[in-house]
Amino acid sequence: MRAMILAAGLGTRLKPLTDRMPKALVPVGGTPLLEGLIRRLQQAGYDEFVINVHHFPEQIEAFLQEHDNFGSRITLSDERDLLRETGGAIRHAAQLLQDAPEGRFLVHNVDILSDIDYRILMSDERARDIRQGGTSRQGLFVPPGGCLSRTALATLAVSDRKTSRYLLFDETMRLVGWTNIDTGEVRTPWPNLEVNHCRRLAFSGISVLSTAILPLMQRWPERFSVIDFYLENCREHEIRGIDITGASIRDVGKLKELEVCA
Repeated sequence: MRAMILAAGLGTRLKPLTDRMPKALVPVGGTPLLEGLIRRLQQAGYDEFVINVHHFPEQIEAFLQEHDNFGSRITLSDERDLLRETGGAIRHAAQLLQDAPEGRFLVHNVDILSDIDYRILMSDERARDIRQGGTSRQGLFVPPGGCLSRTALATLAVSDRKTSRYLLFDETMRLVGWTNIDTGEVRTPWPNLEVNHCRRLAFSGISVLSTAILPLMQRWPERFSVIDFYLENCREHEIRGIDITGASIRDVGKLKELEVCA
């Protein structure tokens, strides 16, 4: 299985640590974020990785060489010329992703720590042989009734947690919009959307994408947010959420959370 790790960010919320190293190499409990994520994904069966780089890219190159790519096939998507944001990063790496096994790949922010059983996110089945009351045999979280939609361009791992910005879903967990509850802003391709009737869930920074999404992204500019792409395309194309409420999701891309996990 193949995964793209988004690791190119400047890590401004982690300053002054990121004044001298990329966010991907900031340690949590003595282990660099990138290493920890690669090892967790390897345990779930991932053996091919695409990693985008921009900030101190030579440090990431040296780190991977020093560890012999952790025994996996790892390819870097070079963004030294331009930091492309989340959507632009996937677009830029299209040639490295288009032949992903089974026509899909995982996308994971490097600064997200999770106890999700990643095997379930990539599975077509509910994997009853893995699940034991909401956890796998390895003690990892399994989304209740969670399974992958073969017809969706993207499946986004989302949860019911407190934030200011939420994705909006209908009763079938199809994406229909976005809202900022602090400002009251709503974005949706449906002009008469009843926001109060929608499920309001926060994006985790983890998703499964179909390779069919890549040609659509080529119509977009070099730099764009993947959330903007989803919102513009969710009416014509199936983009779904999978509810991982109950999982441990930590965004350690900010010093306060990093200190808690240290």
